[in-house]
Amino acid sequence: MKPIAKQVELANGLHLSYAEQGANSGTPIILLHGIADSWRIFEPLLAELPESVHAYALSQRGHGDSDRPATGYRTRDFVEDLRLFMDALRIQKAIIVGASSGGFAARSFAATHPERTAGLILLGSPASLAARPNLFAELKDPIDPGFVKSFSERVLSRAAPAEGLASMIAENLKAPAHVWVETGNGLFEEPFPGELAKIQAPTLIVWGEEDPIITKADQLALAEAIKGSKLIAYPGSGHMLYWEEPALIARDIVACINDGQLTSDKN
Repeated sequence: MKPIAKQVELANGLHLSYAEQGANSGTPIILLHGIADSWRIFEPLLAELPESVHAYALSQRGHGDSDRPATGYRTRDFVEDLRLFMDALRIQKAIIVGASSGGFAARSFAATHPERTAGLILLGSPASLAARPNLFAELKDPIDPGFVKSFSERVLSRAAPAEGLASMIAENLKAPAHVWVETGNGLFEEPFPGELAKIQAPTLIVWGEEDPIITKADQLALAEAIKGSKLIAYPGSGHMLYWEEPALIARDIVACINDGQLTSDKN
């Protein structure tokens, strides 16, 4: 099954790029990427999902082929875009999947819009970045491809196929400096635990034990902050386990849906 690339205009005037696949009657899930990525980072995962899962992979504002406004790159802005995206596509309720720093918007949406969140899945998503150095604060246009390559290789736990790495870097370079800087500032300023206690949806946290960025202590703190959440740790997997281990993550998503722990509906 191959995703169909589309665009949608939100009520706030933004045009966002996204991909869609699966049966209309299937369980809706919405995939949110991390900083500088686009919906294409989920292509390996989408290829592993069955038709029974109605998947939407979104390129958030400033990223991929979506509009790049001058401002509006805090978590609250991405959360509002997600709400308007669901309104535009008449998705009443969905499972929200946040990968890497995309988990900040995913978990904030779950906390502030519980009536529209059927489930929450966090993939290699940190509890907090506050104690880490902000690598993006001084970036200027044009973005140095060498920096992007180094950053991409740093988050991988194993060597990536040359074609896959080149595609990732090309998508990252679509984001201008102000998107990297402002999105990064928002991520590093994100409070923890913040509103996580408000999350009501069943939550699955997936972490790779070889993640070079996120520690076990970080993920245990995240699991403790989200009541009733389940933490799965995979030996040998790294930060981008949704890209490195797509079959494994697809299996977890389907298992959660089939177990009845994560359910959703669409108008």
